[in-house]
Amino acid sequence: MAHDPQERNPHKTGHGGRAEFRAQVKATRADFERQVQATRAQIDATNERIEARTGRNLILAVLIGLVLGLAMVFSLIFIKELFMVFAVVIVGFTAFELAEALRRAGRNVPRIPVVISAVAVVPAAFYWDATGQWLATLGGITFIALWRLVELLWPSRRVTLREVRKDIGAAFLIEVYVVFLASFAVLLAAQEGGQWWTLAFLLLVISADTGAYAAGLTFGKHPMAPTISPKKTWEGLAGAALVCLVVGVLLAVFMLGQPWWFGLVFGAVILLAATFGDLAESLVKRDLGIKDMSSWLPGHGGFLDRLDSILPSAAAAYALFLIFG
Repeated sequence: MAHDPQERNPHKTGHGGRAEFRAQVKATRADFERQVQATRAQIDATNERIEARTGRNLILAVLIGLVLGLAMVFSLIFIKELFMVFAVVIVGFTAFELAEALRRAGRNVPRIPVVISAVAVVPAAFYWDATGQWLATLGGITFIALWRLVELLWPSRRVTLREVRKDIGAAFLIEVYVVFLASFAVLLAAQEGGQWWTLAFLLLVISADTGAYAAGLTFGKHPMAPTISPKKTWEGLAGAALVCLVVGVLLAVFMLGQPWWFGLVFGAVILLAATFGDLAESLVKRDLGIKDMSSWLPGHGGFLDRLDSILPSAAAAYALFLIFG
């Protein structure tokens, strides 16, 4: 009597089915991995094109910007003292960063007194208002100058009087450009309702940077200051202006309780201050012969590379608060 081969070996069909299923899973997984690799290659290629055009790693820049932004917003809205501590850390690192860059350029800037002076100005501005801000800044400059003069007592540290003046001048630059200007943000936040003005001007600076970045990347053809910053374009500035005016009106009406026309003034002033700060830092880096102040913030460069637009904008925002607030 004839028998069906499959009836004689009932496990053969089951084994073949499992093998076929495993082959399908393997093929599906291989196809998925190919798609992931292709997508990743596409993202990397796009990011490389953006980085080549703007000099910034977009993904890392966005992630680090979000972390810093959320920390800043939380501290401003909920605990002003925490914002002061946040500012102490940022200003201290930024002052040290610029001191290191100046030392690499040949200036013997004493780092310890620079950081101590930078850290002292922030709480002075927060707790003792403008008087504390000015006194702490002047005291810090004096402290750094005396430290540098005392260093001349060591034979290995002796240089000409001209070199000493240059070193003290470099320290003066750090204290005024980084520390004093940054302290206006703390001074503003310490005022009654000042946290909202601080948050508003920071949002405007971010809006200006984003608008310039997007418009310059999309439409940028005409360099604005090719000898200082070749990647900045007039199209980018126009995009930043449009965004700043719109965001300025929204912030004035819904956050600051000001009339709509003040938003136009606010947006225009911060746009000019942020652009000036950006170009000023680019000029400093050009004179020092460096691309970024440091590599501490991947995708951004250094702390000063992120604060360049904020520093003069803080002083401008405080002036507007005194006039309109």
